[in-house]
Amino acid sequence: MSKLKPQKEYEKTKAFHFFRWLSGSKDPYLGEVEMKPQKEWKVEESTIQERMREKQMLRDKVYDVEHNDKLIFFHKVYAIAAIFFCIALAGLLLYTVSYLPETGAADRPVNNEVPARYIENGLQETGAVNIVTGMILDYRAFDTFGESNVLFVATVTVLILLHTNKKKSKDGKADEEPENDRIYEPKNDAILQAGAKVLVPIIILFGIYVILNGHLSPGGGFSGGAIIGAGLILYLNAFGFKKTEKLFTEKTYKVISFAALTTYCLAKSYSFYTGANHMESHIPLGIPGHILSSGLILVLNICVGMVVACTMYTFYVMFRKGDF
Repeated sequence: MSKLKPQKEYEKTKAFHFFRWLSGSKDPYLGEVEMKPQKEWKVEESTIQERMREKQMLRDKVYDVEHNDKLIFFHKVYAIAAIFFCIALAGLLLYTVSYLPETGAADRPVNNEVPARYIENGLQETGAVNIVTGMILDYRAFDTFGESNVLFVATVTVLILLHTNKKKSKDGKADEEPENDRIYEPKNDAILQAGAKVLVPIIILFGIYVILNGHLSPGGGFSGGAIIGAGLILYLNAFGFKKTEKLFTEKTYKVISFAALTTYCLAKSYSFYTGANHMESHIPLGIPGHILSSGLILVLNICVGMVVACTMYTFYVMFRKGDF
């Protein structure tokens, strides 16, 4: 039997070196080949200056407006083509307008059975003295509901895009804003505050009047809601966010908008269902001209007005501060 060699003696044998090379445990070039660190390649200063001069010469030649013949020719052709296009477009529009029917002519495309139905039977079928309100909140209530939802979706989008996350402290609570934050809070303008104290109640009351009388006179939810929203914005500019947020917060907006849109949806779904199945809705139209008349139109006007008012105020707050 062969005798087991010690480790040190085995490392001196050719078999040890061969099997170590075969297994790749040792780099054959490591320690055997002279290696020097590679120097960083640098561009000479003269080469950089030469390239900059060539680039500047190229730019001067291409963008030389005064001496570039091709660019001068292009500007002339562009001006002539623009003038010709405007003249041709104006002539085409005038030629088309000449074929339009006269204003008020009976054979106009707009004079069909639809507006005739609105005008002749609108008061009897909707109970609204204001024909426009009866049209948009009864005959075309589905379209108005879509417009209200567009306002709501637009506001939600603004809330998502412009919402600023408040910094949280170590205990997990949001840090309070500085008391004298002049970036968001208005200055103590005595004239503005005195004027707001007088005007804001009048503006909001007038907006409520426009909403409640939308089926009796010009106005309605959209115009009345815009008036109320303007009153809230005036109050905010006069007294600041802290006082305004005691009455109107992000939660207030969500509750009002959700309640208004849900009420609108349920009310008109009932009307659509009964009308589509030729069923009696059992909702009295009332006496035309009275405040409690026109069926569900008064309720729908209130819903639209609340959505519009909240949307206007929320847009202003988010673009001004980025948060409630």
